[in-house]
Amino acid sequence: MRRPVVAGNWKMHGSRRANKALLAELELQLPPQWPIDVVVFPPYVYLADAVRLLAESSLAVGAQDVCAEPDGAFTGQVGAAMLKDVGCCYVIVGHSERRRLYHEDDALVARKFAAALGAGLTPVLCLGESLAERDAHKTEAVVARQLDAVIAMNGIASFSDAILAYEPVWAIGTGRTASPDQAQAVHAFLRSRVEAQDANIARHLRVLYGGSVKGGNAAELFSMPDVDGGLVGGASLSADEFQQICAAAAVRH
Repeated sequence: MRRPVVAGNWKMHGSRRANKALLAELELQLPPQWPIDVVVFPPYVYLADAVRLLAESSLAVGAQDVCAEPDGAFTGQVGAAMLKDVGCCYVIVGHSERRRLYHEDDALVARKFAAALGAGLTPVLCLGESLAERDAHKTEAVVARQLDAVIAMNGIASFSDAILAYEPVWAIGTGRTASPDQAQAVHAFLRSRVEAQDANIARHLRVLYGGSVKGGNAAELFSMPDVDGGLVGGASLSADEFQQICAAAAVRH
């Protein structure tokens, strides 16, 4: 059985005071014996605080992005080794907001994936289509292209140490959510795409759903056989809401 993952992407939200209160509440509400992995992804400037506050906790910390270069004259960027050094275990690569707002292409995402693995971080590779692409029945073609670019650069074996996250762009921050059947169809397609190259990796690969996941819809989404948890946005800023989502993932296990 694949161990579920619930990841809270705080995006550009929070403050030291608010984060301390939120993490303290999460530690109280999320029992360490739950059979799930829980990760929070604060903004860069709060990573060290989060690592320190969660030092005795079962919760892990990840970064929202990483530079594809290891070091050098890249003002404003943060390298994978730096993230590892500060205490991160995970990093998100290819989030739709990075692709859309900062024009990151598949090749750059593949390089970031490689940088994360090279530093001992677990990359959470985001894949997803726009509303126009879904309406044009291009969902599978889009996510296949995004996945294949990473496989081509890093090899299928690299996915034994990675997580996928399907995040339909049309469902992020819009209040719209892919139906459980829609999510399952894409998750199953992605797993089959990996299975074609390595059945064992595909069987153990965890594929998360991201796109307006809430306490009220998490259980139904996580009941799908190929949905192994969630990449949660705004709902992760509420300890009560996030706890409900984690509880739904724990029941799935």
